[in-house]
Amino acid sequence: MITRKRYLDKIETAFRLVPIVVLIGARQVGKTSIMKSYPVKDFRNTLFLNGQDVEVAMRFQQFSTIEQYLKIYLNPQLEGLLLLDEFQYIQGISTMLKLLTDKYEGLRILCSGSSSLDILQRVEESLAGRVRVIEVLSLSFSEYLLFKDERLWQLQQQVSVADDENLIAPLQRAYEEYLIYGGFPRTALTDNPQEKAELLNDIYQTYLLNDVRHYISNEYFVGFNRLVRLLSVQIGNLVNVNDLSRESGLPYARCEEYIYLLQKMYIIKLIEPYFTNKRKVIGKMKKVYFCDLGLRNIIYNSFNEIAFRTDNGALFENEVLLELWRNRHSSDTISFYRTQNGTEVDFILEGPQRKFAVECKYKCFQHPISIASLSNLAVEENMYAQYIANINLNTIHKETRFVPGILLDRIE
Repeated sequence: MITRKRYLDKIETAFRLVPIVVLIGARQVGKTSIMKSYPVKDFRNTLFLNGQDVEVAMRFQQFSTIEQYLKIYLNPQLEGLLLLDEFQYIQGISTMLKLLTDKYEGLRILCSGSSSLDILQRVEESLAGRVRVIEVLSLSFSEYLLFKDERLWQLQQQVSVADDENLIAPLQRAYEEYLIYGGFPRTALTDNPQEKAELLNDIYQTYLLNDVRHYISNEYFVGFNRLVRLLSVQIGNLVNVNDLSRESGLPYARCEEYIYLLQKMYIIKLIEPYFTNKRKVIGKMKKVYFCDLGLRNIIYNSFNEIAFRTDNGALFENEVLLELWRNRHSSDTISFYRTQNGTEVDFILEGPQRKFAVECKYKCFQHPISIASLSNLAVEENMYAQYIANINLNTIHKETRFVPGILLDRIE
């Protein structure tokens, strides 16, 4: 089993402070695998339960029942690690987890759930101060390489500013594939493009749409599908709910509701504008991106090669956003900068310890360039760094760091 170290480290850190950790994210992003790969050497015993199992769910309906069950199958003192997959299917689970961890100090519980729509509300109300929620996204490019071919991953780890372009050509080819098929673990484990597309269709139709049906009445489902398709067309653009409502045929309120639902189901992310001068910056509309590019492309219905696509720049910008999101600290915010006079910078990451701006250019550079909007904003806002994400250039020019797509995880 291939481990995803970033999440294992987050879990380990969380357990030093709280007794319950919850992994949330879309289906098929690898939450169960992360749970099962968590090192158990520090725990006396471990037990894995699936919340979708009716018998498991029934045992959690009474505290005495689940308490006795765990004493038998974990240990009599309830000291150890309980792994609880798909815990959102268990009615009243938050209360039971609270009672268990309050009574048994040696018990640690690692849960997973496939939607934050109901989970976060329950967790925040019942488990405040006892739980850490960790968001799990599909594979980063570095993780994708590790799943695909460990030799490529090792090459990526060793790339430096001075490396020859021919040396990193295999990484560039893998990156182009990644921009098309995304980072679901199952798609990374096959090299056949047709199989990748079929797997993505399975994930979208069998898992995500089935989950969504619980929240959407039949009369609006056609409009919902149109809405998702419209959003896939405009990644990196401002979301105008009035336009989406008119084109999808959904009432305005329903359109807003379903956009919120898509966020909570980890299908899309909306990014807010950055405010400096409130009179100049566009403040209301947000930009839309997808949580996985393969998912976006199956909805968009295109797996054409990246060089022949009209949306390659938008795909690249989307991936830059996802990489920033994966590597952000919990207190960091990511926004975009856009003024009424047309000045734009793609992303600003801001936190207590750092603040930097990133401009995305899906092109090969022969020489470094300067982008006035990026440089001016960095100076005005006293940013410690500015980046230009691009295809090939890996260098520093004046105060701007050029970072190729294959090394986006080095932006920090």
